[in-house]
Amino acid sequence: MKEIALELKSLPLWRIWLSDLLELTKFRLSFMVVVSTFAGFYMGANGEINTWLLIHTLLGTAGVACGAAVLNQVLEAAADRRMHRTQDRPIAAGRVSEQSALCFGSSLAALGLVYLLLAANFDVFCTALLTLFSYLFVYTPLKKLTPLNTLIGAIPGALPIVIGYVAANRQLNATVLTLFLILFLWQMPHFLAIAWLYREDYARGGFKMLTLNDANGKLTAWKSVLYTLLLIPCSLAPYWLGMSGPWYLVSALIGNALYLLASLGFAFNPSPASARKLFLASIFYLPFVLATLAICKL
Repeated sequence: MKEIALELKSLPLWRIWLSDLLELTKFRLSFMVVVSTFAGFYMGANGEINTWLLIHTLLGTAGVACGAAVLNQVLEAAADRRMHRTQDRPIAAGRVSEQSALCFGSSLAALGLVYLLLAANFDVFCTALLTLFSYLFVYTPLKKLTPLNTLIGAIPGALPIVIGYVAANRQLNATVLTLFLILFLWQMPHFLAIAWLYREDYARGGFKMLTLNDANGKLTAWKSVLYTLLLIPCSLAPYWLGMSGPWYLVSALIGNALYLLASLGFAFNPSPASARKLFLASIFYLPFVLATLAICKL
């Protein structure tokens, strides 16, 4: 902790501000939200893509995602101070006050929602509002109440692709349900691997994770295998539903095979190394599947 603080003090002020801004808005996570929204929009578009509607949808969604990330850190500031991997976050470390972050996060989220309402459509606004509400006021408090929080948190995590789809298509059907299920099930091995790697840290923060009483990792690992197996038919469904062509089917089979192998590797040899391999496989899987789905769209 002291080493990080000294390193930050040696940086130019603008570098510290930029680093804190990226950390507050959870840039990588928010970027994945925008990517998922783009994929949903592209799959929902019939014929020519409405470029301006796409841009408006992505901008508004980015605002909501970044605002939600900031507000999440406001709500979890006390827990972040107790956990080693989060205690240097801007709010937890005291570089940004909770009041300032609350104002900043609320403004970002509100502007994003209003922008979606005015520049996109009411369906997109409602879906984004549901995502924000379920993330901050359902999933976040449940992290301290029940180990099922990971399963519940996968719902707002999967909704961005729905935001994109309803922006372009304005209807709920088997296609958007399939996209939602792909993201929902993909998240479970991804977050189970993280939760097991940092189970002691989560315990210090007071979070009731599915991995809390699984010191040897066996239960967590086999749960990951289960969700990976459930993901396979959902990820192949776009081909059978006529959403994408045969090359997508081949690509999805490859992606699923790699993801399943990583899950089985974790299950048969639970260790920090195998958990990290599963985490890395999950990072590869989602953009690979979404990209091939878009490229091979029929």
